[in-house]
Amino acid sequence: MTKALLSLTVFFLFSLIAIADANAQSVSGSIAKGVARRGATTQGTIVLEIPKELHVNSARPKSEYAIPTTVKLTGNGIKVGAVKYPPGENRKFQFSEIPINVYEGTVEFKFGITVPKNYKGKTIEVKAVVRYQACTNEVCYPPRNKEVTISAKVV
Repeated sequence: MTKALLSLTVFFLFSLIAIADANAQSVSGSIAKGVARRGATTQGTIVLEIPKELHVNSARPKSEYAIPTTVKLTGNGIKVGAVKYPPGENRKFQFSEIPINVYEGTVEFKFGITVPKNYKGKTIEVKAVVRYQACTNEVCYPPRNKEVTISAKVV
């Protein structure tokens, strides 16, 4: 009975560590230098921070089983352009016969924001939902979504 309880406790602790690892990424972002001009297009950036021991599948992982990283953007009263996905790095892992294209470290996703000339507000907001699948060199975790809202003053 004691061995079974010890085994169950160890399994539970490793499960908690795995859940923490899968959710260890952070998402942030910015719009230009915090200022957007009416009638102009400015650049926004979403940043995905990936801890050293992990990687995430890129937007184009080159494997039918790997879930790609996506960034979905929305904003009210403004035009949000398409996301520019950076290239990943091809890496070979034990769990795949072919190399998988992945992101590691700090990854930036750029996009344009156009504020109409007749925009009435004093600020703009862009909501980003980043979907990714985190992996170690041995295993991949279930996909996760992280949200961030970025804003800028309108002049």
